[in-house]
Amino acid sequence: MISALGSRTMRSPTPAIGGMLLWLATAFPLMLAIILIATMLTLQSAHADETVSDSCGGKDLMAELQKTDPAKYASIIAAGDKVENGKGIFWKIEKSGLKPSWLLGTMHVSDSRVLTMPKGAPEAVAAADTIVVESDEILDDKRAAAALFANPSLTMLTDGSTISQHLSPEDNAKLEAGLKARGIALAAVSRMQPWLISSSFEMTGCEIHRKTAGAKFLDQKLASDAAAEGKQVKGLETLAEQAKAMSDLPIALHLKSLIQTLELGDKINDVNETMTDLYRAGNIGAMIPMLKVIEPDQNISDDDTAAFEQRIILDRNKVMAERSAPILDKGNAFIAVGALHLAGDQGLVALLRKQGFTVTAVN
Repeated sequence: MISALGSRTMRSPTPAIGGMLLWLATAFPLMLAIILIATMLTLQSAHADETVSDSCGGKDLMAELQKTDPAKYASIIAAGDKVENGKGIFWKIEKSGLKPSWLLGTMHVSDSRVLTMPKGAPEAVAAADTIVVESDEILDDKRAAAALFANPSLTMLTDGSTISQHLSPEDNAKLEAGLKARGIALAAVSRMQPWLISSSFEMTGCEIHRKTAGAKFLDQKLASDAAAEGKQVKGLETLAEQAKAMSDLPIALHLKSLIQTLELGDKINDVNETMTDLYRAGNIGAMIPMLKVIEPDQNISDDDTAAFEQRIILDRNKVMAERSAPILDKGNAFIAVGALHLAGDQGLVALLRKQGFTVTAVN
């Protein structure tokens, strides 16, 4: 759950919490992982608990820290306050002669608290001519998954190996047990790339239940509702491009991430709850400092995290900004992308301003 948050001199050290896939709910398209992993789940909709708590039983670690270590809590808030464009998830985009457009930072989850958009956003969606999401391919889960799996280089180990061959016996046993608890057989994912397997552990149990019950995450709901209304829906990337970004990173890095995600265990519920509360408060800038303090890890180097950030966040920010421009030049568009793509001096807000747009936080 990391993004480009300010310059290198002002940016908090990038965390390796639970493997870097914990960036995904607000930055990398967890929608991609959800779509792919959902095809491997043995859970069926009939067994899904549609009334499962949105919190998944997680606790807000920031609220806990405020009580137990006020100084550390204050340091996180202070670090977040230094992040450029780190406050706010809903932005107005203006240029002379055009109807205003809008930019919403999202979390790629079906939590009802996230589905409840900020004041003014539902009205902006209703009035917009065009709805823009990271990938319009999310309109059809099964078709998207089939297309991705049809290109093995994007999602699979293509050297003939299995994931078990890359792990120690002890780590392999952890993986098998963890997958079993998720309703996934090791054999079913044995040739998948490590990042994709990791994503099944990054998803909370209640998110999996909601997904198998047919619930849509925010971006997907926006796109599907717009399509049903006959509105134009556009994507800024393809799912193949998103998968390529992950598969471009070294397998050694993904293996480290996989093991760390496994070791995080049920604490993912706490991290998810904390991230959700920060998101709802619009305090995107505090997310990285929080992650660094809550779950520091020394196994992933600064070079590792820099490579991840560059390929998964910064490179994609540039693509999103470039592809957004011609859409925004027509006016009256509503763009929804992962919230951490917005913040920082290389985030979407800053990049759109450089293109001549006036971008202002709403509420």
